[in-house]
Amino acid sequence: MNKPVIWVHGDCLSPYNPALQEYPDAPAIWVWDDALIEEWQLSLKRIAFIYECLLELPVIIRRGNVAQEVLAFAKEHNANKVVTSASPSPRFSAICDEIELSVELEVFEVEPFFDYDGYIDLKRFSRYWKVAEKYVFE
Repeated sequence: MNKPVIWVHGDCLSPYNPALQEYPDAPAIWVWDDALIEEWQLSLKRIAFIYECLLELPVIIRRGNVAQEVLAFAKEHNANKVVTSASPSPRFSAICDEIELSVELEVFEVEPFFDYDGYIDLKRFSRYWKVAEKYVFE
């Protein structure tokens, strides 16, 4: 029997996250990724926005190395599986690879907000929205 924990990340900060929907009673974790915050130079406004989103989700909030924190959380809950939602981020893939060395990992696909195959700069919402709004309001 699978006893999962859920890893919620920044690419699916929603109560409709498919992992949360599929396993509504499983413990969930969010990890502030210091390296990513520094790399993207996130503003305090964006950090506050993310935090406000997290307050609406049933997650435990931690900070540090994402894979290590997720694995420690799984161990604390005697879980043999981590579930999460997909992300296009190369960093996401690396974290998944590290998690899979220790436990089973299940990744749920997320229905895209709109269909687009080109590049979108995801570091700033305004850059994302400049592309997205053309497709959303067609």
